[in-house]
Formats: sequence, C-alpha cells, structure tokens
Amino acid sequence: MKIMIAGLGLIGGSAAKALARAGYAADGYDRPAVLHAAVEAGVVAGEAKNTADYDVVFVALPPDAAMRWIEASHFKDGAVVADFCGVKGAIERCVYAKPRNFRYVGCHPMAGKEVSGLQNSCADLFDGASMIVVRGERTDESAVRLLEGLYKEMGFAGCKHCSAAYHDAKIAYTSQLAHIVSNAYVKSDTAEGFPGFTGGSFQDMTRIAGVDEDIWTRLYMLNRAAAAKELERLISNMQKYLDALNAGDEAGLHALLREGRERKERLDKYVRLFEFESAIDNQIKTYSHGMKQKVTIMAALIHNPKVWILDEPLTGLDPNSIFQVKECMKQHAKEGNIVFFSSHI
Repeated sequence: MKIMIAGLGLIGGSAAKALARAGYAADGYDRPAVLHAAVEAGVVAGEAKNTADYDVVFVALPPDAAMRWIEASHFKDGAVVADFCGVKGAIERCVYAKPRNFRYVGCHPMAGKEVSGLQNSCADLFDGASMIVVRGERTDESAVRLLEGLYKEMGFAGCKHCSAAYHDAKIAYTSQLAHIVSNAYVKSDTAEGFPGFTGGSFQDMTRIAGVDEDIWTRLYMLNRAAAAKELERLISNMQKYLDALNAGDEAGLHALLREGRERKERLDKYVRLFEFESAIDNQIKTYSHGMKQKVTIMAALIHNPKVWILDEPLTGLDPNSIFQVKECMKQHAKEGNIVFFSSHI
C-alpha cells in the first residue's frame, strides 16, 4: 500500500512519523524547504511526485489549500483520499460537486498543540486520541474500514462517526468558540503586569489564545453559521452575569453560578450513572435502542424540572440502568418534587 501525505506541518508531520512507527514509509508533498527538511530528517521516505501513484492520500493542508489541491490533483482510480481539516461541510461540498474517481472520507484528528510546523510534530501526537470520521450517503465503507485500521496502527484510541453537519456544529462549540473566548480574554488591559497574579485558571483561559489568524479566520468563515450561533448563545448567557453585577444583584449572580455548577454536575452524574463515558461523543443514530433511551432520559433530567413525566422509561434499559432510573425517581420525589411514570415492569 503506497501512502502519501500532502502538508507536512504539525498534523501531517505527526501522521508521517506515526505511520513510520507503525512500519509504513509515506511520501510527502509540501513547499520545497519543508519537504527537504522532512526527507532529511527521515519523516517521509521521499517526495510524492505523482498523486496517481498512491493508494491512500492524506491531505493535511488548511481548508482552502486542501480544496484547491484536491481539485488540481489527479488520483489513482479507487484511491482513498482523506482530509484532516477542521471543517468538514465545505470540503465535502467541494469534493462532491462533480464525479470523482477516488473514494473520499472526511476526517479530523482530535489532537494538536499550541505550536505548529514540522519541527513540532511527533510520532505520539495521536496516541490515545479520537479520530472523527465523517460518513454520509456517498461514503465508501471499505475505505472507512481501511482508514480505521491505519488510524489504530497510528495510535488513535478509536474513531467517532458522524455527518459533516454534526461535526461542524460540535466543533463550533468544543473548539472554535473556545479559541474565540481565549483570544478575546487576553485583550483586557488588565492582562498587562499579570506575573505573580496568576494561577491555573489563567493558564487554562489563555493557553489557546495565540491562534494563527490566517488559518483560523478561514476556519470560522467556512463554518460561520454554526460558530455565530454558539457565540450568540455565549454572549446571551454572559450578559446575564454582567446585568447581575451592574445591578448589584448578589442573589441573581449566586443563582447563575449555582445553575452552571449544577448543570455540569448533573451531566457528569448521568453520564456516569448510565455508564455512557465511552459513547457520549458518538452520533445518536449509531446507538442501540437502550442507549437511545438513556439519551432521552438524560435530556429530560439535565434541566432538573420539578415535575417528571416519564412514559415507559425502563424499556430497553439494562438492569443497572433500570436500577439507576428507579433510584433517581425515588431521590427526586424525596426532595419534594413530583414524578409521574408509566411502566409494565
């Protein structure tokens, strides 16, 4: 199996090193200086001169460059082409805009660093990480299986499957919004002269502030509807905290802080109770009936309503989950709330 990697920065370089560790000799494509450094260091076996020679092609370029490169390249019939871009909808639309002779699979490794470039790449970057694999009506399942085998050998703990739209909506919240918050946070004038006044919270908030504006601007623009929706939601929530502070509303601020803490605690509680840790990031359509039932129950209870109305809540659940639901109902009623439920059990 002949493999090439287009783009030998942090992700592409790490992919090449992880493949080499697994016994594969990949060829590379990048700017002459980067390619020369990669060959000299043994990161790649050599220059990929003709994309049509390769069975598997990994595209580790920024989104716009990835789309241009895919459009301009000629691939072997039936080759597997997988991009590692941080947005999936735009790439998918570009690829499927016309008939292709290759099998495309959109992927997104959930791993990285605050620094970039080949010089910061490492063979163990993906060890224990998750790889997002996008699947749709036109996805070739044999290509997915081939890639999943490679990803396992590269050190990934597993693959999460979802649609391009689901991926982009999730990434808008879990990654893009977080980078905006960090980038905006460091713009405060109070940030000057901070040495000696910081702890872990400051480090956590500022760790990802130093984004590459050229790359991240395009990532946001290519996913702007989802990113804007999450930013609007955050601003709406933050406004409530500002209003409470400006009004000297101590009770209101206390309630907001308690609400956030309790929401986080309830989510952690139900994920743990229903033994959902390994599946919480998977797409719902991949769940069994019992797992879907757990999601329905969690969605109903996460808001902590005073009145629970549960129709056949135990159907399809495993014995441990049945016990946990019953215990939750008992505790909720014990706290002075109301529980209505129907069951044949």
